[in-house]
Amino acid sequence: MKLGIVGLPNVGKSTLFNAITKAGAESANYPFCTIEPNMGVVTVPDHRLNVLRDMYDSKKLLPTAIEFYDIAGLVKGASTGEGLGNKFLSHIREVAAIVHVVRCFEDDNVIHVDGKIGPASDIETINLELIFSDAEMLERRILKSRKAAKADKAMAKEVELLEKIKATLDEGLSARTMDLSDEEIEFIKTLNLLSYKPIIYLANISEDDVTDGNFDNDFVKEVREHASTEDAEVVVVCAKIEQEVSELDDEDKKEFLAELGLEESGLDKLIKSSYHLLDLISFLTAGPQEVRAWTIKRGTKAPGAAGKIHTDFERGFIRAETVAFDDLQAAGSMAAAREKGQVRLEGKEYIVQDGDVILFRFNV
Repeated sequence: MKLGIVGLPNVGKSTLFNAITKAGAESANYPFCTIEPNMGVVTVPDHRLNVLRDMYDSKKLLPTAIEFYDIAGLVKGASTGEGLGNKFLSHIREVAAIVHVVRCFEDDNVIHVDGKIGPASDIETINLELIFSDAEMLERRILKSRKAAKADKAMAKEVELLEKIKATLDEGLSARTMDLSDEEIEFIKTLNLLSYKPIIYLANISEDDVTDGNFDNDFVKEVREHASTEDAEVVVVCAKIEQEVSELDDEDKKEFLAELGLEESGLDKLIKSSYHLLDLISFLTAGPQEVRAWTIKRGTKAPGAAGKIHTDFERGFIRAETVAFDDLQAAGSMAAAREKGQVRLEGKEYIVQDGDVILFRFNV
């Protein structure tokens, strides 16, 4: 899974990226210090893997991972080449979802690119650049499709939908705000529009707000109000605290978060939000060699999940030997779970559930 971190300059975007990936992207108090999109891989915490490793005495533990791309600060006019322009918009097209960092803190020492803090205005600036970039791309697509429609009448329906999307963008609205049929949704996905990508607004608050328990300050409320108009997720974090947390080991991290009254880090909240937004789940495989988590779309059938491991598994799928993680943990071993009748043999129509521990049987 790839997530792109975007936002105006000096909103705490690269500080957050450094914290969650420990990749050391340069962070400085001036625009465009990030010239290329920095990429960092973050493992997804899953306590179930530790349980299975102990149960199977496995040699390796392999959690699933998320790739984060830190994309240079966009400014008004980026879609037409302002700042570093379209170079960075092209990077966003490669991600599954956008993490839009919004400044929700006051700090006289950190300049705001527009001279004042205004989350709603900041969000609009970035969203409009994505919309303008999409509109420009759609104009070219519409012209091409109109020409094709002269020879192929079936293309007329495509032209009609493209024009419908373009009209929405021309109103300054993101494509994700549109009410579309299932057939239209399948088509719009093929366009890879920036303004259709799922989005998480990451409200970056100050350390003082965290200490005071003020996680819903007036700036954050502005973010939530906007997010509600496009069914987007909102995660509240403090990038500076995340940076401190990233330098601690697991025990010290728990203690530090507890002192602040936090149950989990901002990274953990972001990962959960990403899975929820993209409708993802994890199934597990376990054995003496390794235990591993695999991320799939909710609703995936057993052969599709098998294909996540290897295409041969899907092509030659016979059945899936499946047990729910909670049942396996309670039983204490696979043998004990079998005795209790908790291990099932599932066929091609079985829809894999989050936490299923699966052994795939296949023949090619």
